[in-house]
Amino acid sequence: MGLDPAFWAGRRVFVTGHTGFKGGWLALCLHYLGARVTGFALEPSTTPDFFSQAEVARALAGDHRGDIRDRAPFERAVKDAAPEIVFHLAAQALVRESYRNPLETFATNVMGTAHLLEALRGVSGVQAAVVVTSDKCYRNDGKTYSFAEGDALGGDDPYSASKAGAEIVTHAYKASFPAGGSLPALPPTVTARAGNVIGGGDWSADRLVPDCIRAFNKGEPVTLRNPEAVRPWQHVLEPVYGYLLLAERLAKGRDMPAEWNFGPGAESHASVATVAGTIARHCGGKVVHQADNSGMKEAQVLRLDSSRAHSLGWHPAWPLDKALSETARWYDAARAGGSMRAFTMAQIADYMRGGA
Repeated sequence: MGLDPAFWAGRRVFVTGHTGFKGGWLALCLHYLGARVTGFALEPSTTPDFFSQAEVARALAGDHRGDIRDRAPFERAVKDAAPEIVFHLAAQALVRESYRNPLETFATNVMGTAHLLEALRGVSGVQAAVVVTSDKCYRNDGKTYSFAEGDALGGDDPYSASKAGAEIVTHAYKASFPAGGSLPALPPTVTARAGNVIGGGDWSADRLVPDCIRAFNKGEPVTLRNPEAVRPWQHVLEPVYGYLLLAERLAKGRDMPAEWNFGPGAESHASVATVAGTIARHCGGKVVHQADNSGMKEAQVLRLDSSRAHSLGWHPAWPLDKALSETARWYDAARAGGSMRAFTMAQIADYMRGGA
């Protein structure tokens, strides 16, 4: 069973990180479903950026700029929005950036999550909150094992460790402030861990698809640092749909586990070289390999077991070739100067009608 459009129509939803890539897609999906969306985030961090290209601001009932590390104004924004559903996506989301700025990464991803959870304890009427972390929250020894939700958390780099920290903080708040206790309770809250997302409008540095697009647009080859690394690739609409389904089920009172993986099927676990080569064929680019001597280590193999999400009624709808072709089409349309809001909404409609 898929999403219930009647559930989302007119529902008050608060999204942190709505100016980012995944948060922007989520905001537009909520708008497509008829929700009243309020966002809280920093200004877009790239040029160009998805928020501007897809005119996400037009989809919002409220649009706040601020830093989730700054507790007081963040709490005020949450309370003023009086949300029924909350999605927490604001984060420092890049592994290599976490090496350059580890303290900012921990402050944003761990304390920022704590600030959200504390704010939610002071707001009545919240029916469901989804805290988005990462598939990199697991303790990864490099084996080809597919991580399930009950596996140990960890992280050898600051980003991965910070996402494990966000999971631990959320677990502690759930255990410490249950409904019916003597202290203000945390509303129903779950965490969601997705695979490597791709899709139109991602312009982040040190991410594979944006690096490919930037190089190909300049007529230059893209250089791969770690071509044999294997990741669970999926179009951004796949986990976003999962987050929506999870929030809806939780708000309807379904008793459910606290942690959820949303990853692609085995056919979409592919190497960096495979993904870059496919994008190159779509866009007419070239790929070269170069050893990574930066000292910034990342896990070589990462796979997810999403059986729990399947029991929820969520299944990947776009295999890797479809995800890559739709991603390439988005960047082609942007390069041609088309309306990226119209193009993005058409992709959302296509996914919602037939893909999910």
